Amino acid sequence: MNNHFVVGVFDEEAQLMAAVNETQKQGFQIQEIYSPYPVYEAIEAMGKKTRFTFAAFLFGLFGALGVLAFMYYTAVIDWPINYGGKPTNAFPSFLVVTIVITILVVTIASLFTFSARAKIYPGKAYVLPDPRSTDDKFVMVFDKSANDSEYQRLAELLKAEGAVEVYEKNIEPEN
Repeated sequence: MNNHFVVGVFDEEAQLMAAVNETQKQGFQIQEIYSPYPVYEAIEAMGKKTRFTFAAFLFGLFGALGVLAFMYYTAVIDWPINYGGKPTNAFPSFLVVTIVITILVVTIASLFTFSARAKIYPGKAYVLPDPRSTDDKFVMVFDKSANDSEYQRLAELLKAEGAVEVYEKNIEPEN
């Protein structure tokens, strides 16, 4: 795995977004963007799509169907109890429990899906190219091997777009 990167540090979100748009236009591949808060325009500009909402919908669908099937089985097939002549398969009596359990299933399944997809687990070594990105700086990271021949042009472009610092760094996971 390559661990040699070009890092550009910015003071302002507007400068970061201008640099993101310009580097994309020039054909440079952005490895990652680190910021002190979510910058949704940067995620969209990087072109990273997610199917997480579709997965959450499927979790909800299967969760609701599973809960309804379980309640129908227990209330109608396995242990039907006659309460004052009321029907045993009355859907409205299942509705509240179905909604609550569906929300629980979506939440828990989404948590595990996100954790597995992002490879987040207890004790995992983290990668932080510049610690200032957790405080007040915006950091763009480029893979040096992909942009090795054009490093000087990339550094000049980042400086022209407002980078306060551009440097090369070997990034190793930290514990």
